[in-house]
Amino acid sequence: MKKAGSARERLLAASDELFYSEGIHTVGIDRVLEKANVAKGSLYYNFAGGKDELVETYLANRHGVWKDTVERGISAQADPVRRILAVFDTLGELFSRPDFRGCAFMNAAAEARPDSVEMLAAERFRSWIHELFGELTSALDTREPDRLALQLVVLYDGATTTAQMDHTAAAAAVSREMAELLLSRASGPAAGG
Repeated sequence: MKKAGSARERLLAASDELFYSEGIHTVGIDRVLEKANVAKGSLYYNFAGGKDELVETYLANRHGVWKDTVERGISAQADPVRRILAVFDTLGELFSRPDFRGCAFMNAAAEARPDSVEMLAAERFRSWIHELFGELTSALDTREPDRLALQLVVLYDGATTTAQMDHTAAAAAVSREMAELLLSRASGPAAGG
């Protein structure tokens, strides 16, 4: 039975599922083609760069979806502290998904060469995470917003790794509690605003 959607859509859906669940380098292009139910020519017609371009598009799509999800959670909040905590609430939703297998970018970087499309995509994602927390902490009345932003990035990363390795969505709630402590300390009397 032929699957619905264009060959490009089917290739992207198959690569998203397989690359995320099993790893980019573990999954051969023939498995993606079989799952997408397309001929090899369709791959090169839609992705002239072959698997590298497909991987790059898969990671760009993952980045876009996660960015939109996080930004929706943040935009629902007016208070600068609650905007930061919304990031950790969004992690809780992600960690609770039955198909959660960690951060696609950390996973991709772990198996990538330094000059690969995977590493470049992971670096773009990391830049966005740092910028996100930098922007969020700059709205606070704190003496060291850059330091606080880095602390929150480390907390975000630790929660993601813990959720993946220990198979627990509780890492999001714990990281949120820790973020609350960091934020209260940063805005307390010692912060000197």
